[in-house]
Amino acid sequence: MTDRIRCPWCGTDPVYVAYHDEEWGVPLHDDRALFEFLCLEGAEAGLSWITVLKKRPRYREVFDNFDIAAVAAYDDAKIAQLLVDPGIIRSRAKVESHVNNARRALEVQAKYGSLDAFLWQFVDGRPIQNAFRTVAELPAETPESLAMSKTLKQHGFSFVGGRVCYALMQAVGMVNDHLVTCFRYEPVRALGGG
Repeated sequence: MTDRIRCPWCGTDPVYVAYHDEEWGVPLHDDRALFEFLCLEGAEAGLSWITVLKKRPRYREVFDNFDIAAVAAYDDAKIAQLLVDPGIIRSRAKVESHVNNARRALEVQAKYGSLDAFLWQFVDGRPIQNAFRTVAELPAETPESLAMSKTLKQHGFSFVGGRVCYALMQAVGMVNDHLVTCFRYEPVRALGGG
């Protein structure tokens, strides 16, 4: 495993390396998993991804494994309970955002058939295959992520700026941003039909 060339951002932390090797950039079409990443990418705002990633097991535990209907039903008492849990990021704005976004996701499912169909429309249902050679080439946001952000905000979602949306797109395989030198570039490209 150590002789493999990886995207340098994942470093050597086993949690980060496993995420890079097994998840990042793999196309996701499951509403629950997409909602999880929507929440976690929003939780990352102002923090590092590794901080969120290490808290993900606890997030899954206290947020009903990101079951959209369950999170949408959270009341003030449940939010208060979450805000004292040291295993998650205890930002009131972010916790309330997860609940709000679950409610908005239910509306999107009712209108578009699925959260998957709604989110993937911004890349016409197929991953964008980039071919970057250095981390410096990776954009923070793109026209697609800005369009996604604008539309999500119009539907009442929060913590969904253009950068958050691009990080979401990278995480769930809407774009393949593995560097071309990374051992995952070609396998992920093949998953997207590129």
